[in-house]
Parts: sequence; C-alpha cells; structure tokens
Amino acid sequence: MILPFGELFSGAGGLSLGALQARVTAPDATAWALAPAWAIDADADACATYRMNLHRDDPRADVRCADVRAVDPSTLQPVQALLFGFPCNDFSQVGGRRGMRGDYGPLYLEAVRILRALRPLAFVAENVGGLRSSHGGQALKQVLHDLTRSGYRVTPHLYRFEEYGVPQQRQRIVIVGIRQDLRRRFRPPAPTGQTLTAGEALATAIPRGTWNAEPYPASRQVVERLRSIRPGENIWEAQKRPGFPERCRLKVKGAQMSLIYRRLHPDRPAFTIVGSGGGGTLGYHWDEPRPLTNRERARLQGFPDWFRFVGSPSSVRRQIGMAVPPPAACLIAEALLRTLAGVSYPSIEPNICIEPERLRRGRPRRLEAQTEPQRAASYRARRVTENRAAATAVEAALQRRMAEHLGDEDLDLLVRFVSRTLGRQVDIPRALAMAA
Repeated sequence: MILPFGELFSGAGGLSLGALQARVTAPDATAWALAPAWAIDADADACATYRMNLHRDDPRADVRCADVRAVDPSTLQPVQALLFGFPCNDFSQVGGRRGMRGDYGPLYLEAVRILRALRPLAFVAENVGGLRSSHGGQALKQVLHDLTRSGYRVTPHLYRFEEYGVPQQRQRIVIVGIRQDLRRRFRPPAPTGQTLTAGEALATAIPRGTWNAEPYPASRQVVERLRSIRPGENIWEAQKRPGFPERCRLKVKGAQMSLIYRRLHPDRPAFTIVGSGGGGTLGYHWDEPRPLTNRERARLQGFPDWFRFVGSPSSVRRQIGMAVPPPAACLIAEALLRTLAGVSYPSIEPNICIEPERLRRGRPRRLEAQTEPQRAASYRARRVTENRAAATAVEAALQRRMAEHLGDEDLDLLVRFVSRTLGRQVDIPRALAMAA
C-alpha cells in the first residue's frame, strides 16, 4: 500500500527522503510505503534540490517554489500524509528566539490551514527544541491545541537524533498526529542503541568529483586560531588555557555561543550543524585546521553522497543545516507506517506531556500569531463582517417568529448580541412578544 504524501516548507527534502526510504510489511504480507506527491517551499535552490533528488529532476513533478500563505489547498493533490518542518528560525538560539512575535514563528498556522482542508490520515511536524520554552511554554501548547482541534490525536516528543543513527547531537521536537477517527495512537520509536561518531561518518574519503565538496576558504588568522583549539573544544574553552596566543583571542561582549570555532571530536557525535550564522559557526575538522565542506556537513546530517544540493555554497550550507536528518526521519516514518498498519514495534513513552491548551470560547487567542499586520487587520475585518451577517440573520429570524422554541434567557442573549453587533437597540419586548 503506497501512501502519497505532501510536504510544506520542504527545504532540500531531508524529511521526505527519510519517509521515502521507510518500508513496512504487515502481518497479511501487505507492503506499506510512502511516496512524494508534491512539495512547497519559498526557496528556489531548495526546490531545485528537492526536484533533482526526490523526483530525479523530472520537470513534471509538482514541486512549487511559492509562499505557502498564497497556496490554495484545492490546487493540491489529495494525500494520505502531510509533512511539515515549519520554520524554526524564530524558535532557535541562532534566530534570536523571537517565537510567535517573529516573521516565521506563526507560519505553522498555514500548515494547520492546509491540514484541515486535505484531511490526510496522518501528519509529521518538526521544529527545534526551543519551541518547548518559547513564550513560557505557551507556544507549544498553542501549536498542539490547533493541531488537535484539526481532528488529530497528537504525540509530541523531543528526539535526540544521535540516538537514532545520526552522527550529530541534534535535539528536535517531532509531533506526529493520526486522524482521530482511525482510533490509533502513535508512540515514539525506541532509540537504536547505536551511536555513530563524527570520525566514523567522515572516515571514508569523499570520492573525487562528488558534488558540494568544495573547500571553504579560511584566512591565515583562522587557521592559526584553529591550531590552538583542541578537538571537541570551542574558542571560549581554548582561551582559558594558559599559553593561548593573544593575537588569536576573540574579545566578544555578551553571550558566548558554544558553537563558535568549535572543532569536532572524532570519538563523539558532531555538535549541531547549523544553516546560518557568522564567522566561527561553520564547523571545523578535528585534525585539519579548516572549516568543514558542505559534503562533510551533509554526511553529519545523514545524507548520502549521491544527494546533490543546488545553489551557492552559502545556499547549500543553509539547506543542509535546516534539514531533518534522513536516518531519523526514516525511523519515525516507519513507526508511523507500523501504527497505521497495526504492526507492533519497539517504542517508548513520549517525553513531552503537555495537554493542548483549552482556549476560552470566542475569538481564539493566538499569542500574536499573525504573520504580518495586514493579515491581522484582515482577520479582524473578516470577523466583523461575519458577526454583522450573523446578527442580521438573527434579527430577521426573530421578526419571522422563528425563535418560539427558545426560552426567555436564550432569547435575551440573542437580542443583546444583535444590539451590540449592529450598534442599534432592538425592541426587546416586541421581540419577546413576537417569539411568544
């Protein structure tokens, strides 16, 4: 059974590649698998990368370079699963942790909109661990509330991807939802029990001619600085040791990010590979005093060497750093398929036990979750128009004696709603008399 899936904010396609590699056989010998139907992302290079690797560069493939806010769900092929690693920039340390007040944080609402329109069997959503603490923990509650209200039973879990076959310390929240009418509950797959190190991931020489293996340039000062930093250390740790060259010191006020000029350790998983950041954030080899190549970064993310990234070196770095590691995505997708097929698998209890926030009835509180001021204004105008239309209909119903079955209290509530919304007094005794 092949389940077609679509992906929003698809990026280079790490989540899709892992889903495509997932295979499950049910007790009745039915084979379950996932196949990409369409993908949407606003980055042209990422779309080209996705098309090249997930669709063999087929120009007919439905890979759209578009703003998801402008996508009409009726133009999308129906799918049985929806994947979306909604933008993490505003929840990450590198992105400043602006949360729902940023430009990207509220974009999960677009995934909710399309999820409600397509109603797939299941969805998989991914974001950084910082989502759990954003807005004092309220942001994750809001996200879970909106996904649950969309008709899905959700299971959030904070994964440590180094426990799932990825040679990198990378913590990410993955939310898996299964449509409520299926009456199934997803459980996070158990860790593999095997740890891959950076040394193991990069032990095999990269073949000559492999795409995205170009060396990153490094100045003489950076090379000298790296020679003074030991494997596994960052610049701040190295500067504390006696004898560190004064000319190589970084004199930075304020927060000192741990990834600055941090060199890999060959006997440990790599630190988190990031897709953006200034000097000192490129990731550095443990033996050679140089930045990692993009191909080395891709290996630490679990991408195979044949996977080709399209774009400039900085664009490729961004695509790699923002991707979901395919090995971990594959294990989660297999667990999802087993859940849908009714096949047991080694699992653990989710480590995030947050009940979706129960919002008060009326206008939903969105934690400032509007993508732009114009959208907020449009939302308010739409609500005003809808309320006025409803009030006009209620007033007409009262005048036509269509409320005779209501009690005095309910009728009084309707009359007050009409008066408040339309801005004029309604003859309450007359209305009551007409309804009596």
